[in-house]
Amino acid sequence: MDRLVLSLAQGLGAGLSPWAPGTVGSLAGMFWLALLLALGSPWWYGAGSLVGVGLSVWCCGAAERMLGQKDPASVVLDEMAALPLCFAGWIGYVWVKNGEWLSPATLFSGRPLLLAVAGFAAFRCVDILKPWPVRQSQAWPGGWGITADDVLAALYVNGLWVPAALAGWLEPAAVRDP
Repeated sequence: MDRLVLSLAQGLGAGLSPWAPGTVGSLAGMFWLALLLALGSPWWYGAGSLVGVGLSVWCCGAAERMLGQKDPASVVLDEMAALPLCFAGWIGYVWVKNGEWLSPATLFSGRPLLLAVAGFAAFRCVDILKPWPVRQSQAWPGGWGITADDVLAALYVNGLWVPAALAGWLEPAAVRDP
């Protein structure tokens, strides 16, 4: 059981990357985002996001104890679980405005792909720079501190979607990009 929990916490190997394990784990989080979108419902997206965050708190805390290190670099489930939260504002905006759920194919093609890359890059920047209160949340015990900083970074990223929406970049016609 310990090996399974550690494997999950390490993003099924993504966190073992010798180069930027947090970024590699975040890339794996894009697959989690695509899977949640493919479920075709905001309710499944929300439930999957909550389950991902809960699993992250539990597995990352357990991995921290197993490895005997505070927030080990190889533990990336926190990045993976937070990634869908980065895009929740954008996806929710399009869903409410359009009445249709975004598909992974739509999100990762044409103009929306540029916004997806911007959201990913913003998440990595906030996760690395850790503005207030992101850094402070790391002081929380165990998996809570490991996961909370990424959830807060995801909330920061949602701030990007407000000016993007005001500029019309998130409108259903712009997202469809013929």
